[in-house]
Formats: sequence, structure tokens, C-alpha cells
Amino acid sequence: MSEMRIEPVTLEGTHVRMEPLTMAHHGPLCAVADHEEIWRYIHPPARTPQEVRAFIETALTWQQARTALPFATIERATGRAVGSTRFANMVPEHRRLEIGWTWISPQWHRTPINTEAKYLMLHHAFEHLGCLRVELKTDSLNERSRNAMLRMGAKEEGTLRNHMIVAGGRFRHSVYFSVIESEWPTVKAGLEEKLAKPWTGR
Repeated sequence: MSEMRIEPVTLEGTHVRMEPLTMAHHGPLCAVADHEEIWRYIHPPARTPQEVRAFIETALTWQQARTALPFATIERATGRAVGSTRFANMVPEHRRLEIGWTWISPQWHRTPINTEAKYLMLHHAFEHLGCLRVELKTDSLNERSRNAMLRMGAKEEGTLRNHMIVAGGRFRHSVYFSVIESEWPTVKAGLEEKLAKPWTGR
């Protein structure tokens, strides 16, 4: 297997385009980021223009270190930025990475965008980067996120207790999920079936 290529890439589907995140996305992301619901379980938050700038700067620093590939999530129908996500904790020698730091503005929550974004990222990870493992994690209190990971076909692996200190000094327990290479064909078929169903709007 050739080395995992850590370089910016655009991933495009029917509903969503995943563009390499740049500072040019600062304004468009600021326009959709100021919702308390987004940041309830994500630390640190990026609600204000200053926080969004820091979010992007951190992502680009990780990209420069070749441990992450951050994306702006774009609704294809309108060209609007609706959120962000990234490949992170990339470890080429072990052919693994994490999908995380994901947020989408609430008005796009009940649309195909997040499902297709995950499909495009998993497809790229397994079929182009040659990953053996893709992991995801979430706050143990974030039932929406936990259920979404299970629905997409990821396996729950366990909980890391007192994993992070988040807003208000709370000790966050992180629940880990993963998809491994042998499971990808089944997960892929399930996601393609979901995306093929008619969508009647928000």
C-alpha cells in the first residue's frame, strides 16, 4: 500500500461540496456559526468572529503539520458555507485517521448534507487514502451525535472517562466509534441507500 497522501482535496457529491478550509471561509462561516446549539458539546466554541478565526487558524496549523485536512462544508444548491469538518489525528504509518471537529448550522440539520459529507469523507479515507481505520468521538452527553454515528454504521468502542475539561470546568467523557476497512463495504451500501431515498426538504 502506498503512503497515505495528506494533501488538500475537494470532495463533491449531489448535495454538498467539501472544500479545503481557508481563511477565505471566515466571513461565510461567521454568518452561520452563532448558534448556541452548535457549540453545546464542541470545545472550544467558535461563535464569534474572533473564535471562528482561531478555529480556522488552528485547523490550518494542524494541516501544515500534516496531521489534519480541514474542510468547509458547502451546500451545492446555494453555494453557501453551512459548517466545517476535518480529517484529523492522521497517522500514515498506521493508516488511520479521525473524522471530527464537525459542525453544521441548525437550519441544515435535517437535510442530507451531513450524511453525504460523512459518505464522501469515508469514501476518500478508505478508497483513496487506504485507511484501515476511521475513528469518530463525541461527548457522552451528545445523544444526537451518538445516534447519528450508530445510524451511519460506525461501531461504538467505549468511553474515555474524564477525557477533556470543557466549558464551565465540566469533565467530559468521550465516546469513541470507528469504521474499519472490512466494514466499509457494508457501511458504504447503507449510506448510499439513505442518500438514494427521496428528500422532501427541511
